[in-house]
Amino acid sequence: MGRTIAITNQKGGVGKTTTAINLAAALASLGKKILALDIDPQGNMTSGLGVEKNEIEKSVYDVIIGSEKIEACIIKEAIERIDVLPSNINLSAAEIELVGVENKEYIVSQEVNKIRHDYDYIIIDCPPALSMLTINAMTTADTILVPIQCEYYALEGLSQLIYTIELVKDRLNSKLEIEGILFTMYDARTNLSLQVVENVRENLKQNIYDTIIPRNIRLAEAPSYGMPINLYDPKSTGAESYRLLAKEVIRKGEERHGNK
Repeated sequence: MGRTIAITNQKGGVGKTTTAINLAAALASLGKKILALDIDPQGNMTSGLGVEKNEIEKSVYDVIIGSEKIEACIIKEAIERIDVLPSNINLSAAEIELVGVENKEYIVSQEVNKIRHDYDYIIIDCPPALSMLTINAMTTADTILVPIQCEYYALEGLSQLIYTIELVKDRLNSKLEIEGILFTMYDARTNLSLQVVENVRENLKQNIYDTIIPRNIRLAEAPSYGMPINLYDPKSTGAESYRLLAKEVIRKGEERHGNK
């Protein structure tokens, strides 16, 4: 049964999609079968995994509005061991189309449940907003991974996000947990990055990943080639960091649920 991790932060520019793409790819490189579920209308996870988002005929939008079965919308083996449920700008209309729909918070969850057993991990890339699409991701997920940038305002908005997660857990998805906080865009040359990490560790009573994702030019370049970093530049520090993160995600999952 696929372990489902939603990657979310309502702040943009924190490495959310970079993490979604590269965690999925790193898990796949460790032999896991992955579904990359893009629920962001920008479709950057889709294109970052080599799928041309503007040429797809069926997407997660069709699943949400009920015009297609989920199986018909999944692109098989977009990258070895990674299937993609793609997204594009069409998805931005879904919020309006869901107004008045009963149980709209569970549409994605109900569909994903049909194929969950086909995967070891389902990685969901959420939009940078606390929207109905994000709520759908949270009702589908077992856990939430929150990337935060190593910058002065890192904690801003984080308490609201954690409050929202707790609210969803309380009202909509009792099994939901915070997978962990992941530091991204770490710059070892600045004292600020180090201070932010220490500040968050002191102030947040949450799981914090040991792995820290550095600022890395190759990591920033990879999406424009439609490749995750482990294919674009496997020897880069970015690729190595996401390999370590994938191992940590597997290990923490096994600790939480026992070896399956």
